[in-house]
Amino acid sequence: MNVFSNLKREAHFLAKQRYVIAFLSIVFVLAVFSVWSGISETQSQISTIERLQQKDQIDREDVLSKQSDYGSAAYYTFQLTYSEPSEIAFAALGQRDIYPWKHRVRMLALEGQIYETDVDNPELSFLGKFDFAFLVSVLLPLFVILLLHDLRSSEREAGRYDLLIATARKQRNLWLSRAFVLCSALAVAILLPFIVGALFFKAPLISALLMILVVLAHLVFWMLLTLAFTASKTASKQSSAQTASVLLAAWLTVTVLVPVVSDMAIDEMVHSPNGGEIVLTQREAVNDAWDLPMSDTWDAFLVNHPKWKDSTQMDSLFEWKWYYAFQQVGDEKASELSNAYLNATLEKDALAGRFALISPPMMTQRLMASIAGTDTQASMRYEQSVREYHQRLRHFYYPLLFSDDEFSLDTMSGLPKFTPPENI
Repeated sequence: MNVFSNLKREAHFLAKQRYVIAFLSIVFVLAVFSVWSGISETQSQISTIERLQQKDQIDREDVLSKQSDYGSAAYYTFQLTYSEPSEIAFAALGQRDIYPWKHRVRMLALEGQIYETDVDNPELSFLGKFDFAFLVSVLLPLFVILLLHDLRSSEREAGRYDLLIATARKQRNLWLSRAFVLCSALAVAILLPFIVGALFFKAPLISALLMILVVLAHLVFWMLLTLAFTASKTASKQSSAQTASVLLAAWLTVTVLVPVVSDMAIDEMVHSPNGGEIVLTQREAVNDAWDLPMSDTWDAFLVNHPKWKDSTQMDSLFEWKWYYAFQQVGDEKASELSNAYLNATLEKDALAGRFALISPPMMTQRLMASIAGTDTQASMRYEQSVREYHQRLRHFYYPLLFSDDEFSLDTMSGLPKFTPPENI
């Protein structure tokens, strides 16, 4: 009996098993829900960004029309920054649940504006959304185990095992054919909603194919693992329930235990400041400047901005150039903590990648987030783009603040525009 005949027979056999059809229908519904959930969240983010862009433009024009000097314009004018979700982000929302993807910034000290969002409940953020990546990384192994755990034991318990072995030319081909047909049906039930979602969002073909490849690789891994165990001598002496228990224990270990233990280990291995420490350091520096001699601010400011050394004279107790100078100094005093936070975040992400080598579900989720452009690296690229944009704002305003030029709306039309980072 050739391979094609085996597959045809098993497919015909599968079509008659109502409980398997019902199970695959449930999987299909869950896949549809996961894709819909991801699409709903992604569209919500896109809609929020579009709405903010419109309101931001209106607000900026209104604010600027009421100003009479560049210092006030810099103080009252907010600039929208954002990171758009990629066309395939619906499949893996990744770190967009944890790290911010939008900010409204102005010329004030930046660290407080970035890390003041660090107030969300981390435990609630850790739960994440029920997206396609969650379905594939966490639930797909369960689906495979439920379909294949009794591949052999059910035949033994029904008294058909010896007859099947006797009539089959190659015993291995018999079980491989059955597992292949079942897992192929499972793959169709899971991937069909994703493909529809990818077409709906016009996702890049390469990204969609890579996502499908990751799904299939994860499915094949658990299929081979389940087949290998059910073919072992240990499994031959166990009932279907006992076999399922062992496989579920393996799933629990790599899906729950390894991620939790690795997260605890990484926190112990890598120490970093939190957003609150950075904000506190920056704000203390800014608030203290009001009580210090103005020369202290100028001395600290000119260390990194010597080009303005001939423009620090002041004719009153308050001038905008002094105000923004100590805002800059506040950022510089918090820069060491900020850099430590960034480096620690990247180090933790790299360590998580190493731990993922012993946890296929972790690896699958990381790969899908990377393809979707929603991983930690993408979040850090957005944060860096905000920092670069804020620096451009300072370079735009400093020549205006350190000169005696009259305020002009024409000059403000040259205000730098934010360019969101590209999804790589």
